[in-house]
Amino acid sequence: MALLQVSGFTHYAELRGQILPAGQTHLVDRTNHYNFGTKTQEFAVPLGVDPSGFLKSCNRDGGVSIDLNHGTTTLAFKFKHGVIVAVDSRASAGRYLASNDVNKVIEINPYLLGTMSGSAADCQYWERLLAKECRLYRLRNNHRISVAAASKLLCNMMLGYRGMGLSMGSMICGWDKEGPGLYYVDDGGTRLSGRMFSTGCGSSFAYGVVDNGYREDMTVEEAYELGRRGIVHATHRDAYSGGVVNMYHMQEDGWIKVCKEDVSELIHRYRKGMF
Repeated sequence: MALLQVSGFTHYAELRGQILPAGQTHLVDRTNHYNFGTKTQEFAVPLGVDPSGFLKSCNRDGGVSIDLNHGTTTLAFKFKHGVIVAVDSRASAGRYLASNDVNKVIEINPYLLGTMSGSAADCQYWERLLAKECRLYRLRNNHRISVAAASKLLCNMMLGYRGMGLSMGSMICGWDKEGPGLYYVDDGGTRLSGRMFSTGCGSSFAYGVVDNGYREDMTVEEAYELGRRGIVHATHRDAYSGGVVNMYHMQEDGWIKVCKEDVSELIHRYRKGMF
């Protein structure tokens, strides 16, 4: 007993009382990942931990900064023949270029695509969970989920964790009964429908190129060329974007991968007006 007192050992009954809420006599089965099937939709964190409060304490005023630097360029636009999705492939960790061969398009299912910008880990995790939910929806209802509903599911996930340090800006692209669909969703729970979006630190350059050349009645080849040119110009002006251009075309019968081309070679094709 003396040893227990000296060591500060807390008796199991006392420890259990600190963990469990008043009146609760047994541990509940907590979810180990986000699941729309549970009554309490939550991501498992240690009891007593407040992630949003911890992140607020980590600021420059307190002498601590965990701000993350991100770099990418993704773009997508709708036109008469579907949706074009084009992305670069450079992954950066602050000033360090971690990889030049990352595919920033997540293939959710044959009729849905998602793009990545922000934290690669966040984008991959949540969009893979979205893919699981879309598959479950198909099995339960015997038809594909709509693009609007898929983007809403992702938006609801983000709303549940707003202020907890997630970093994600994604475009959900697809084709359903309503035709081609394009939505923007970010970690703050913003969800927008539109004809054209670009995300990442190179997005302002990509917007300038695509705005200048966009037409609703473009041919397929013109749309491919516009998507390539938007990413190439962005990688030329933005040091944190680069690698290759990965391009997808969402059609009525599903997406196809159009190309994977090195931007260092494409720059010579588009050098007129660039230098």
